Amino acid sequence: MSNTVLCNIDDGIATLTLNRPGKLNAISYELADTLLGHLDDLEIDPLVRAIILTGAGDTAFSAGGDIHEFYESVKQGPVRAVKDFVRRGQAMTARLEAFPKPVIVAVNGLAYGGGCEITEAAHLAVASETSRFAKPEICIGIPPTFGGTQRLPRLAGRKRALELLLTGDPFGPEQALEMGLINAVVPSSDVMSTARALAKRIMRHSPLATASIITAVTRGLNMTIAEGLLTESEQFAKMVPTNDTREGLAAWIERRPPAYSGT
Repeated sequence: MSNTVLCNIDDGIATLTLNRPGKLNAISYELADTLLGHLDDLEIDPLVRAIILTGAGDTAFSAGGDIHEFYESVKQGPVRAVKDFVRRGQAMTARLEAFPKPVIVAVNGLAYGGGCEITEAAHLAVASETSRFAKPEICIGIPPTFGGTQRLPRLAGRKRALELLLTGDPFGPEQALEMGLINAVVPSSDVMSTARALAKRIMRHSPLATASIITAVTRGLNMTIAEGLLTESEQFAKMVPTNDTREGLAAWIERRPPAYSGT
């Protein structure tokens, strides 16, 4: 795969780094495809328990889509633009949202447009105190295309999301925290260590239970409460015959730390 996304695996955590610092880690078609390729590999790697997604350099997580590349598709008409840009971007964020292992975004700078949409789609996010967010697509005459019109209202509420979507105004990490876009604001030097610590806290638990919770929450957000409760019940039923559930219960009864096998 290309070096537009770097992958490093250490102690069960895969760090994926968007690697176009000279372009503020703008999401090119190649970068999106490479990110999806890495996710395919990491999903089936039994040694990887969590993903951290960050940006190269100290200026940007990602400034959004590569506008120069996107413009070339737009000039060829809506069919081409949707195929090249919208479907690719939506596939990327949907993959992150439904990924069965926890995905934590470490926002180390600007998270504009598609960078913000990746943050919206990820399961968890921590951001530096100098990070900045924005939904600036309206400034170039388009709506968000990687899921921003759908996920941000679900996170922030309709009116707050519409204000950001319709003005394109940037906002800081404290506002992002208050409206549920991120989980924590930390000094710039602590972003990666905080993300790793969060991953480690999750990795103490059964990987099967982790995946079942992610599935239930992701699916349930798009269902009625009754349908969501059925999904929750189904996920529980799948866990009952597993070794991890038996080990977790036995460890609790015997007052010892569990040793999960992921089976």
